[in-house]
Amino acid sequence: MELRCDNIQYSIEGSRILNGISLGVSNNEFHTILGPNGCGKTTFLKTVYRITKPDLGTIYLDGKPLDNISIRKSAQNMAVVAQFNNLNFDCSVLDVVMLGRTPHLKMMEQEKKEDYEIAYNALKSVGMYEKRNRSYLSLSGGEKQRVVLARAITQQPTLLLLDEPTNHLDIRYRLEILSIIKDLQITVLAALHDLSLAAQFCDYLYLMKQGEIVTQGMPEAVMTPENLHCIFDVEACVYPSPINGKLMIQYL
Repeated sequence: MELRCDNIQYSIEGSRILNGISLGVSNNEFHTILGPNGCGKTTFLKTVYRITKPDLGTIYLDGKPLDNISIRKSAQNMAVVAQFNNLNFDCSVLDVVMLGRTPHLKMMEQEKKEDYEIAYNALKSVGMYEKRNRSYLSLSGGEKQRVVLARAITQQPTLLLLDEPTNHLDIRYRLEILSIIKDLQITVLAALHDLSLAAQFCDYLYLMKQGEIVTQGMPEAVMTPENLHCIFDVEACVYPSPINGKLMIQYL
């Protein structure tokens, strides 16, 4: 699926939050928005997954304006993992993950064996299969986040939207989750805080500040000491890893 956003603007009580955001994500690419807290990353993603309606601008999915696509139809193609997990499901981990199959099931149709197989594989991919019968409410914050990601994977989307998907995870699971997402080979638009992980896993980066995209490009073009100082007000040294050639960031 191809995502394109043209001149997205949004204000709250007269304060401009998004100031003309334009970007395009082609099929099977992993694009990421980076920027300091409060720059508008989450608000922008909410306009894509239809929690917030922009004041101006148009969002397109495969060339069709999002406003012309039904909520149900977009839910069949778009999966979301939000930044904060406030879901209080009083049910098992497996039941939560099976909710990801709902958009694909006909009305009143019972789940099929293949749906459970998809859910099992998603749970295995995030390391939560052994806890599939546990109460969702008994999990830690990081475990809940992995279950929510498994639910998104189970949906088998063509577009995956991620708002800080690894925010509550240990470094091991941060690496594993991003590897899983990369291997899905679907269109991904994410907001991340970890610059090093973004440089390692993402195909294309947008650096955002005060509601605007300041610069964009491949990681090696965008991740420069000058840009990091401009956007994040930090001094850093950026150099390729001697092991895999991916960019590494050392803060000074």
